[in-house]
Amino acid sequence: MPRIEIELPDTFLFRTEIPVRISDINYGNHLGNDAVLSLMHEARLRFLAQYGFSEADIGGPGIIMTDAAVVYVSQAFYGDILAVDVTIAELHKYGFDLLYRLANTRTAKEVARGKTGMFCFDYGKKRIASVPQVFKDACGGTQSTEGK
Repeated sequence: MPRIEIELPDTFLFRTEIPVRISDINYGNHLGNDAVLSLMHEARLRFLAQYGFSEADIGGPGIIMTDAAVVYVSQAFYGDILAVDVTIAELHKYGFDLLYRLANTRTAKEVARGKTGMFCFDYGKKRIASVPQVFKDACGGTQSTEGK
């Protein structure tokens, strides 16, 4: 089976720094694979917050994750500070992808890259919803694939 490949853009909409916590370390004494998804989640919350959104409300509906992929590139250790870049890709009527790049701030070495597929979701009605225009205007205007 071929390895997963995640193509990243040259530029990102957002960057945050997150330290590797002791709870992120596994038996190999490095960043655990499960912790990478947790770090991506934290970065996603910070990304949305910069626009005044949350996972429960991006201008009406919330978002729900439909898939996730992670490619591990190098090790990270307790105390490392990771720069996590986030951007939107593949914006369509009901959702979008978020792309992530995690890199060690001291060495600039890439640690991991990830993708999460997000759909807009009306939690009250328990069904998917269209991406709100206010969200598109704030952060989703680039790399649109409307009509896909």
